[in-house]
Amino acid sequence: MTEVWIIAHDATGGNALAGAARALGDRVVAVSLGAGVLPGADLSLTVEVSPELPVEAYASSVADLMSARGAQLIVTDATTTGRLLAGQVAARLGGGPAHRPSVVSGDSLQVTRLVYGGVAVATDEVVSPVCVLVVAPGALASGQSAGAGQSEAVSLTPTSGLRLVETRAKGGTSVDLAGAKRVVGVGRGFAAEADLELARTLAAKLEAEVACSRPIAEGVNWMPAERYLGVSGATIKPELYLAIGISGQVQHLVGVNHSKVIVAINSDKNAPIFAHADFGVVGDLYHVLPELIKSL
Repeated sequence: MTEVWIIAHDATGGNALAGAARALGDRVVAVSLGAGVLPGADLSLTVEVSPELPVEAYASSVADLMSARGAQLIVTDATTTGRLLAGQVAARLGGGPAHRPSVVSGDSLQVTRLVYGGVAVATDEVVSPVCVLVVAPGALASGQSAGAGQSEAVSLTPTSGLRLVETRAKGGTSVDLAGAKRVVGVGRGFAAEADLELARTLAAKLEAEVACSRPIAEGVNWMPAERYLGVSGATIKPELYLAIGISGQVQHLVGVNHSKVIVAINSDKNAPIFAHADFGVVGDLYHVLPELIKSL
C-alpha cells in the first residue's frame, strides 16, 4: 500500500490537497496544523497550534513526526505557508522539495517538472528515501476526495523564538481558477486598465472566471497575482479558455495547455498562441469583443 502524507494548514486547502494526494497513493495521512479533521484524508493527525505563532514554527516537529512514522512521500500546497513548510520539512529530512511537479509515477518514483522557465520538461528519479512535493492547484489530477475520516490528536512543540506579531486581511476577492469550467484570459493587447471591463462583461456572459498573463499581474499591476496563469502562476484545465490579446509565450502556455478548447483573439496573425489554439480570430480585440458580447 502506497501511503501519501500531506501537511494541511487550513481545512479547505487541506481537503483539496488530500484529493490530489489520493491520485498518488492508496492511503492519505494528513498532519493537520489547526485545520481539524479532514474528510478527504484517511487519517488526520490533528495538532492544536498557538494563535500567537506562525504555522511554520511547527515545521521541525512535523518533520520529526513524519520521520518517526516512516513517511516517504509528502505533499504540500503551493501557498506561501505551504512552501515555507515544505522547505523546512525537506531540509530536516535530508533533501529538497520538488516544486510544481506535473506527474508522479513509476515504482521508483519519478517526478516530471518544468525547467528553464517552462521551456523544457525534466523527469527526475527520486533516489532519496523521502520526497517532498509542492503542488499547485490543478497540477495533479484529483482522485476520490472521500477518505476513511479517522483522526488522532498529537502534540507538537514549536520552534522557540518565532512569534506572530500581526495578521492583516489581504483584501480583494478569492478565485478558484483551477476549478473553473470557463476562463477568459487577458494580456497586453489591452491598452488600458479600464478596457478590461470588456473582458469582464464577456466573462459574465460566459459564466467564466477572468485571468491574465504575467505582465498584467506583475508588470502593470492591473490584476492580482492570484489570477496570473503560467509557469509560476496558476495551472488550469477548463472546458474553454479564451485568450484575448495574449501572445502565447511558452511561460504562459504551460499554465493553460490542458484546456479542452482554446480560443485566441489577437491582432498579430503570427502570435504563437495561434499554433496552440483550436480556434483563432485575427483582429482588433476592441472590434471583436463588442460584437462577441452582443451575440451572446
